Amino acid sequence: MTTQASRDHALQGVLFVAAAVACFAALDTTTKLVTTAVPLAMAVWFRYTFQAVATAAVLLPRRGLSLLHTRHPWLQLLRGVLLLVSSVLGFLALKFTPVGEFTAIIMLTPLVVTMLAATSTDERVSPLRWLLVFGGFCGALIVIRPGREMFDWSGVLPLVLVGVLSAFQFLTGRLARLEDPGTTHFITGLVGGLACSVVLPFVWASLSPALWFALLLMGVFGSVGHLLLLFGYTRAPVATLTPFLYLQVVFATLGGWVVLDHVPDAWALIGILTISLCGAGGTWLSSLESRRKAAPESRYMPPEAEGI
Repeated sequence: MTTQASRDHALQGVLFVAAAVACFAALDTTTKLVTTAVPLAMAVWFRYTFQAVATAAVLLPRRGLSLLHTRHPWLQLLRGVLLLVSSVLGFLALKFTPVGEFTAIIMLTPLVVTMLAATSTDERVSPLRWLLVFGGFCGALIVIRPGREMFDWSGVLPLVLVGVLSAFQFLTGRLARLEDPGTTHFITGLVGGLACSVVLPFVWASLSPALWFALLLMGVFGSVGHLLLLFGYTRAPVATLTPFLYLQVVFATLGGWVVLDHVPDAWALIGILTISLCGAGGTWLSSLESRRKAAPESRYMPPEAEGI
């Protein structure tokens, strides 16, 4: 892989991740709208069943049963369970927390993922990249401001979600280099849909057309977002993409403002600006590091980068 091709792949990965987190922010905003009107298990069931059906409709005609072929079934099952648990925790947390603040807490996840990448794999994380991730972490803390009234028992839910999402994101980065993204996307939706189907008869409720439309939007945003995230991880290492996950705070805050009329205060805006600057700094750093790798790539590329 040439240096130019490596830069192009990194840029593609960044763009995919930015689009993915925009979808996730839209998903959270829509979820906030329906959490008080739709049973939790029913909403989660629809979200994952939609993902499985939509993926199958697009890929099965072209690939047939090969879509189901996986060399790592237990890892695929674990990824599906982790995402299902994260969805349940996220739905519960959004009942009590504004979308922007919820997303800011969740943005502690990239810090944990970067630490996992640095300690559990051979991805090289430069000191400046550590500084950018830490800056994003500080920006999230400015938005959250521990000690405010929002930190009651319900504030524990997003913190637990951070741990689950960290494991999910780390596993996603590994599977992206081991499995086909379409297969991973389909199996994840299938696991969630089947698991929720067990309790669906006990929670089914009649919904208005507006609520069904909101559920449809949730399915679209969730499915497209996770597919874009997988595409991003196939094109760049986890540590390179981590700073750009913070863009979700910006999108979520805008969604809460425009859709839910929740206007962030001055401190929240300072935190969001800090996060945005760290993301822009990550873009500059990625370009700079790529230019420095003018020597043959074989001397510098980590083993897992093969096949990107």
